[in-house]
Amino acid sequence: MNPQCGHFITLDGPGGVGKSTTLTALTEHLREHGHRVHTTTEPSTSPLGRFTRTHTNRIHGHALACLVAADRYRHISTEMQPHLDAGDAVVCDRYLGSTLVVQRLDGVPEPFLLALNADIVLPDLAVLLTADPPTITRRLAARGAHHRFEHDPDPPTREVELYARAEQTLTSLGIRVLTAATSNTTPSKMAARIATAFPADPGSVTPRTRPDGHAATP
Repeated sequence: MNPQCGHFITLDGPGGVGKSTTLTALTEHLREHGHRVHTTTEPSTSPLGRFTRTHTNRIHGHALACLVAADRYRHISTEMQPHLDAGDAVVCDRYLGSTLVVQRLDGVPEPFLLALNADIVLPDLAVLLTADPPTITRRLAARGAHHRFEHDPDPPTREVELYARAEQTLTSLGIRVLTAATSNTTPSKMAARIATAFPADPGSVTPRTRPDGHAATP
């Protein structure tokens, strides 16, 4: 991958934690401060991404993890990297942080997930949104479950624990991570907090950094 010129920000966190409202507020905040912003999501809106999303309840484990990774590589090459090369700020709803949690809930070990994602573009800032499990459970009950992982009453607690582990993993890859609780703040305040956490220069994580922990071959 070529070094990106624009900022690459990812938003991850348990379902019901407020990713969508935060993404909207962050996009507005960045545009008000002069940034060109491209928002996107994973699974992507491509045919492969739509297939992955609609079959989440029927495809499990390693097979689903491979589908998510395949969609991610296509997403990077056809959508995100062109915007980064053009100097746009790219904000993605779910990325590697979610993979390190959701696929772990599905029984896939972390080393396999990191190997699958060894050549992806790493974000300049990975935002992990969190809330206490009772708040997440209440929000999910009001919103309704979007996929099979949200039907089980146990995942909110397990997700919060796995996101704490994901924070350590992302940090070990050299990624700047902001973990922020959404329970007692507004989307606009959260957006301002995220914006202040931006690294000074985009592309701060070089393409030579690999999620499998090894340097890429020149």
